[in-house]
Amino acid sequence: MRARSRSLQRALLSGVDISLLWHGRRRGRLHAMTTGSNVPSYALDVATGLLKGARQVLSPHFDARPAGREPELIVIHGISLPPGQFGGGWIERLFCGNLSAHAHPFFAGVSRARVSAHLLIERDGRITQFVPLTQRAWHAGASVYRGRTACNDFSIGIELEGTDELPYTPSQYALLQQLIRLLLRSIPTLASDRIVGHSDIAPGRKSDPGLSFDWQRLRSALPPG
Repeated sequence: MRARSRSLQRALLSGVDISLLWHGRRRGRLHAMTTGSNVPSYALDVATGLLKGARQVLSPHFDARPAGREPELIVIHGISLPPGQFGGGWIERLFCGNLSAHAHPFFAGVSRARVSAHLLIERDGRITQFVPLTQRAWHAGASVYRGRTACNDFSIGIELEGTDELPYTPSQYALLQQLIRLLLRSIPTLASDRIVGHSDIAPGRKSDPGLSFDWQRLRSALPPG
């Protein structure tokens, strides 16, 4: 696992296309994501942790999960940069470590943050993957789930472009529902009753995805836990 993480880091530094690095390896099981006519099709390669069909942008902010740890928890986040504004590619720059502190007054306080998520779903439903699901993304920070600390070790982080106050879009819900169903089918250590918001594992410190997120809308489209 750590050798795989190091090879990803070398690819980042040398400018190698991540798709060439992973797709040249022996492929593992490929799980398809069944979608409606207006929703793009995705598939998960469980051996590499890559979501086929998603835009791939490798973040340097990740490392290997501890030995023997598998994803058991899905954490839903909400993010907008600058706060309350959408688009512009600022989230991607933050996750990739090249957000300019001078581009907006708010960025001065976050430009050096070493954070990432496995996946980002933008307002129009586009998905970008920043970290393979087999690796540990740095999305949760100080966190506790059912008495277990360091949630990054055993979780998958999904960011939704949005705020605590504004409704998330129908496209985001459609993609999130399809994506989580795919993850539940593909990764046996996950379960539908272990899906939480960032605020649930970091109460008092984090509030996302906020009151604007419709948990019933998500859970009604998932199999029972």
